[in-house]
Amino acid sequence: MNKKVVVLGGGTGMGSLLKGLKNFPVDISAIVSVSDDGKSTGRLREEFGIPAVGDVRKVLVALSNTKETLFEELLDYRFATSSGLNGHTIGNLLLTAATNTCGNMSDGIELLSKLLNLKGKVIPLTEDNVTLMAQMKDGSVIEGEHNITEANNKIEYVYYKEKPIVNEIAVQAIYDADLVVLSMGSLYTSIIPNLLCSEIITALDKSVSPILYACNMMTQPGETDDFKVSDHVNLLNKYLGEKKISVVVANNEVIDEISRRKYETTEQKDPVLLDQENLYDVKVIANNYYIVENELIRHNSLKVASDIFTYMLFNMEHEQDNKTIKQYLYHRKK
Repeated sequence: MNKKVVVLGGGTGMGSLLKGLKNFPVDISAIVSVSDDGKSTGRLREEFGIPAVGDVRKVLVALSNTKETLFEELLDYRFATSSGLNGHTIGNLLLTAATNTCGNMSDGIELLSKLLNLKGKVIPLTEDNVTLMAQMKDGSVIEGEHNITEANNKIEYVYYKEKPIVNEIAVQAIYDADLVVLSMGSLYTSIIPNLLCSEIITALDKSVSPILYACNMMTQPGETDDFKVSDHVNLLNKYLGEKKISVVVANNEVIDEISRRKYETTEQKDPVLLDQENLYDVKVIANNYYIVENELIRHNSLKVASDIFTYMLFNMEHEQDNKTIKQYLYHRKK
């Protein structure tokens, strides 16, 4: 029987991880944050009153096993026109239509999953049209995910304007999981939005699965300036409950000078350095995950997924046995 992996996140980073993970014999459940409100997604949210479709679309494309690669390109096709279609992607429109046809996003995703021959299950965090808020370090409050991203200001913490009703399927997937993975991606606007709900934190605390974090390779202005790997782990742990990150997957390869300077000057982003000496009580899986695609720094998704799968096969059961023994000895001593 395949082991069950739950991946929490949203956006490009999550899609990259899932593209690699789907090549291995695991059962994947992808829990996607739905607070994006920019560009095409934001317009569709406002017009139809639905959760954000953009990140869900990226995950659907990533997990698709359709043999026709052009179909994936079609879903990502973005109209460039002077009409109301300008900026919309085919996939966003299709997902909106499926959501309206089925009455909710979860059933709409299920419909598209059959068409796309999905390797895994895609679960929206909530069916609600939620708004992400940010308290900034200068005291200002910013409403809306795209405004938070574009503010280029240091974030103190994020929260929801309204309390979301968490998708029960997402909660059950965590309870059933053998491993929970926090994917690469924007910490405050893709990963942490999944951790703002008490139902998710409770499920993580009560589940037997360890939490693994696939760390970002580059910092993000306003979000993770000057962050090392340990800073990423520590920030996520602040939003987690009693159970913290026990494993981190991080790049240990030096990024080439040309790529590094390009990111520094054009996007104010720097490489995330692995400071293993500051990672206490955390198992570190380090490897050369760095590749360049279309002049963009990316993770080698297949190598990341391979190391996660290897960890599941050869380390998890041993660590769980040790944990059980320690708990037994502790209670016996008491």
